[in-house]
Amino acid sequence: MTSIAAVLVWLVVFVIAYLYTGYPLVLWLVSRIRPRTVYSQSITFSVTLLISVYNEARIISSKLKNTMALDYPNERLEVIVVSDASTDGTDSIVEALAGRGFKLLRIPERRGKTMGLNAAIRQARGEIIVFSDANILYQKDAIRQLVRNFADPNVGCVTGNSCYVENLKSAAHVQENNYWRYEQIIRSLESRLGSTVGGDGAIFAIRKDLYTPLQPDAINDLVIPLQIVARGYRAIFEPAAVGFEPSAGDFKGEFRRKRRIVNRSWRGIVSVPEVLDPRVVGIFAWQVWSHKVLRWLMLPMVLTVAAGCFIAYPTGLIYRLGAVGFMASLVIAGLGGLAQDRLGRLARLAHGLFYFYMVNLAAFAGIIMAIAGRVEVMWTPERNTSGISTDNS
Repeated sequence: MTSIAAVLVWLVVFVIAYLYTGYPLVLWLVSRIRPRTVYSQSITFSVTLLISVYNEARIISSKLKNTMALDYPNERLEVIVVSDASTDGTDSIVEALAGRGFKLLRIPERRGKTMGLNAAIRQARGEIIVFSDANILYQKDAIRQLVRNFADPNVGCVTGNSCYVENLKSAAHVQENNYWRYEQIIRSLESRLGSTVGGDGAIFAIRKDLYTPLQPDAINDLVIPLQIVARGYRAIFEPAAVGFEPSAGDFKGEFRRKRRIVNRSWRGIVSVPEVLDPRVVGIFAWQVWSHKVLRWLMLPMVLTVAAGCFIAYPTGLIYRLGAVGFMASLVIAGLGGLAQDRLGRLARLAHGLFYFYMVNLAAFAGIIMAIAGRVEVMWTPERNTSGISTDNS
């Protein structure tokens, strides 16, 4: 029994190391050997910008002012604000600016973000659809930077660079910002190889004629890019298309957000099973397994390693260190959860461990919910508005 546990420990440790370090290293190596460039040029396709909202009265004015300042020809830009039956006056604010080029599409009963997007795209006139949220402010050239990549006929989806505002200093914000920098590296390498896995619901664009109406429980910024790649087009990351948004602001908000995202994403990948099959999409299937599916299962893998170390405890020092290290990490993570507002070198270590366990617990909880048939269809976003301003320079 102890020998089996020892072998299992090393196998799972190898998988964990691969997911966090081996996968990006392999991406870097392969993308250097066989990079795929994107043909881009300054081009002004007709664009429909869809802004999804639900009770965003506090921030919608800033978003609309930011949109009016975008450097894209007015005659080529249509803006539709999709309200999922908002009840806080959001719709009135949008209607007051109808003469400035904004259109309000109010969904009379709450049906979730995805159903609102289905309805909006039926009305959209643009050749390119840009998806946005209310709490992200685009740099002036963001839409131009997205659209220029569609000069390449092989590109069907372009994800922009959503950055967290830097004036927030909560522990949760710091950890989420660090994680997002790591994700940006992954997305850039994936794009250089061919396609990135998924998009960013706050800033991504597609060719309208590639849109397939989604089921109510589909998470649009994952399922849409997967569908497009499955049809033979590329989904790429454009780091120059920048938008700024605040993070959820605290660990509780991040936990709910991560759980909701993985809950819907698990069901989303199941709805496009061909992207898991290398016979259909080639190397992209390896990316989906590595970047998404296996990463979401990190918590059970860590617990497997811990259990293996406890079982193999009598057989060697390395397993004793593993068991003690696991218990110590839980204690330090607990301290990080208790000292959320403290910043400093030691506090950051504790926050990092707490964040690691928290997001992986959220992911696993989301998967369990999805398998049990519970999907969070209604879109009630976590909002921290302290980083919102009208400056989009």
